[in-house]
Amino acid sequence: MASSKDFMDFVYDQVVIASSDITYRKMFGDYMLFCDGRPVLLICDDTVYVKQLPETLSVFNKHNVIPELGTPFKGARPHYILDIENIDLSVEMVQLLARILPIPKKKKRKNE
Repeated sequence: MASSKDFMDFVYDQVVIASSDITYRKMFGDYMLFCDGRPVLLICDDTVYVKQLPETLSVFNKHNVIPELGTPFKGARPHYILDIENIDLSVEMVQLLARILPIPKKKKRKNE
């Protein structure tokens, strides 16, 4: 089951205050949310995932949240599941990931 556009719009509305540069892109029926050009949230099957990193765990701990683990799609590494309704946690997580994650490199086309 793919994520719904309505759910993606809800996720966007929850974290849009995190930065002036919040965008999202549909990918394989699901979505990736970007902050300052960095992929920060993965939205699959109407569930929000963040990478398992020591820094993300520290944000959960700061908010007294024990994150659940989930796999966004078959073959993926486990990710933390983010309670997107917890706005303070979600905004802080997006801001953190925008600071620590690299901007993806553009791939060259085969005919270039």
